[in-house]
Amino acid sequence: MRLVRERGVSVAQASRDLDVHENVRRKWMKQVDDDPRQAFPGHGVMKPEQAEIERLRREVQKRKAEPDILKRAATYFAKDQT
Repeated sequence: MRLVRERGVSVAQASRDLDVHENVRRKWMKQVDDDPRQAFPGHGVMKPEQAEIERLRREVQKRKAEPDILKRAATYFAKDQT
């Protein structure tokens, strides 16, 4: 980012120098422009939106598993009564 913003190097040249595709470099710059504090959280820290999505995915997975657990339990107890 500093190469482009502070030193005036073109995105294309900075991308070549860092061996990163130019589109990736532009995406990084857009992320910083959109949300400088949360652009690259790293170290296992997710953006709040990503954390919420992950929590909802886990909840959906749990809800989908509940009927299977109940079916297995019903089958198990039905076998014991015969």
